[in-house]
Amino acid sequence: MVWEAYKLVKKNKGSAGIDKQTLEEFEKIRSKALYKIWNRLASGSYLANRIKRVEIPKGGGKVRLLGIPTVSDRIAQQV
Repeated sequence: MVWEAYKLVKKNKGSAGIDKQTLEEFEKIRSKALYKIWNRLASGSYLANRIKRVEIPKGGGKVRLLGIPTVSDRIAQQV
């Protein structure tokens, strides 16, 4: 399930979260990182990281807040 979730996250792309780790950087440590996610999810000890907040400009000078999770958190959410 973790592998399938990773493939979906990779396909959707997206930007780095609060840890500034991009998908390309995650790819370099993929095996260890996916194992770590699986282990924490299986043991019930997975804790999500903080969310990166980005302001998206809207019409009329308003902004909308967008939350960007880390790559690991996106994978865990997909699982």
